[in-house]
Parts: sequence; structure tokens; C-alpha cells
Amino acid sequence: MKYLHTMVRVRDLEASLRFYRLLGLEEVRRMDNPAGRYTLVYLAAPGDEQAQLELTYNYDDEDYGSARNFGHVAYAIDDIYALCAHLMAHGVTISRPPRDGRMAFVRSPDLISIELLQRGPALPPAEPWVSMPNVGSW
Repeated sequence: MKYLHTMVRVRDLEASLRFYRLLGLEEVRRMDNPAGRYTLVYLAAPGDEQAQLELTYNYDDEDYGSARNFGHVAYAIDDIYALCAHLMAHGVTISRPPRDGRMAFVRSPDLISIELLQRGPALPPAEPWVSMPNVGSW
């Protein structure tokens, strides 16, 4: 058995692609199916193409709910503080800041929870993260 990918449905493909690119993911494959009225875009972290995230964009509008029941997608990050600062600079809300230098949560435009985990040992606690409260649900 081999892990292939995690699929999430997205409402706005371009907004979702912008968000996941900010995380550092790259598009590795795309399948447009006009007859089936959907597009699939596969993303992966550079150098880790075996663990893919599939964005499914259905052309017809559909209510997916809050998406919180999905759980989350997790990524190991080389510098959690730098990535969180980068995301904030581009308007992404840090729902659970990396106060402990180890873990943060953000949400995609489709409310998918993304867990960011510091690769290796936790970074020393630092501002503005230590004082930053949680925002919304994660």
C-alpha cells in the first residue's frame, strides 16, 4: 500500500492556488475535464512529490459547509516563524500562532485547516508570536 494524495474541494481555484503557493507548494499536475465539469490540480512540497494535495474544483456551485469536519493537512516547515510572517504579509490569518516555536494553524480560502510544524526542535519563543492570541477556529 502507498499513500497517494489528500483531496479537498475548493470553491475558487485561483484563490486556493495563491494560498497553497504562499505555503510553498508547487503544481505538479493538472487535469481539466470540461465534460465532467471539474478540474483537478495536484500540489506538492518541493522535493516531496510523492505526498500530494489534490484540489478539486467543480464548475457547478455546491455548498461544502464549514469544512472543519475534514480535520487538517500538516506540513513540516524549516522556519515556522518566517513562513507565518510571510503568510501574514500576504493577508493570511494565523489562527493558532506558533507561540511555542513548534506549531501553528492557518486556514485555506475554503476553510481547510493547515497545521504547520517546525522541522526538528522547536524554535525559541519569540515575539510577536508569544503574545499573539488564537483567532477563530483552527
